[in-house]
Amino acid sequence: MFNPYYGLFEYSAMDNYTLQINPFSGLCNEEHLNYFKFIGRIAGMAVYHGKLLDAFFIRPFYKMMLGKPIDLKDMESVDSEYYNSLLWIKENDPSELELTFCLDEESFGHFSQRELKPDGANIPLTNENKDEYISLVIQWRFVSRVQDQMNAFLDGFNGLVPLNCVKIFDEHELELLMCGIQNIDVKDWKQNTLYKGDYHPNHITVQWFWRVVLSFNNEMRARLLQFVTGTSRVPMNGFKELYGSNGPQLFTIEKWGLPENYPRAHTCFNRLDLPPYESYQQLRDKLVKAIEGSQGFAGVD
Repeated sequence: MFNPYYGLFEYSAMDNYTLQINPFSGLCNEEHLNYFKFIGRIAGMAVYHGKLLDAFFIRPFYKMMLGKPIDLKDMESVDSEYYNSLLWIKENDPSELELTFCLDEESFGHFSQRELKPDGANIPLTNENKDEYISLVIQWRFVSRVQDQMNAFLDGFNGLVPLNCVKIFDEHELELLMCGIQNIDVKDWKQNTLYKGDYHPNHITVQWFWRVVLSFNNEMRARLLQFVTGTSRVPMNGFKELYGSNGPQLFTIEKWGLPENYPRAHTCFNRLDLPPYESYQQLRDKLVKAIEGSQGFAGVD
C-alpha cells in the first residue's frame, strides 16, 4: 500500500522514509480513491485491534486527520526549501519579488498555473497581504491538492474508528498510536551525534543529556526524536542515515542560550539547541517540558 512505486504515496521532499499522499495519484491509478478508502479501513482496523502500520507519515497528514490547521513550521520538516522561501516572505517585504497569488505546478515535467484565489494571477503579493498568501500556499501544498484522497482515507478510517475518538490525541501522539515506536538504540544514537558550539562528548551538559535519554522509556525517547527531527522514525540502518534539508544530516546538539531557556529544535537540520544547564535535574525538567509542549511557547522553529 505504502510503496511509492504504486503511486498512491510518495516520500517527502526531505528523506526516503516519511510518506505523504501523492497529489497525482489519480494519474497513476484511476481507482485511486477506492484504494485510499481501503487503506483508511486498514488503518482503522489496525488502530481498533492495537496493531501498527509499517509506515510513517509527514506531520501535516496526522494534523489533517485531526482536523487541525497546518501552519508554517509544519512545512520545515517536509520541504525546507519551500519553508525557507515562505519564511523570507513572512520576515521581509515581498513586494520587490513581483509575485502574484498564483503558483507554478509541475506534473510529470509539465508546468501549469494554479491560482490561490479567484483572479489570483492579477493580485500582486504585498507586505499587507503576505500572511494570507502564506496561508493559501500552505493550504494548497498540504490540503487542497490531496483533499479528495484524504477524504476517501478518512471515510474508510471513520468506518472502523470514529474520528472524534482520536481527537483526544495531538498529532505526535496519533503518530505513535498508528505507527508505534521502534526500539530506539541509544548507543547507536549517541555514536552518530554531532556537537557544535563548545559542546563535545565529555562536556558535563552533554553527559547529563545522555543520562536523561537513558532514563527515558522508549516512548519518551521517541517523543524526543520527534521533537528534534519531526518524526519518531529511525531509518532502517540506524541513526547514521538520518536526513536533513540538504541530504544526510546526523542528530546534532549545539550549545545555545542561558540556563533559564528551554531547549529548542530545528527539524530542518535535526538539531537540538541545548542551553548549558546548571544541574542534571534542571536539564531533565526543561527537556521534558519542551518535548511535551508544556513550556508555554513554541520550542520548534
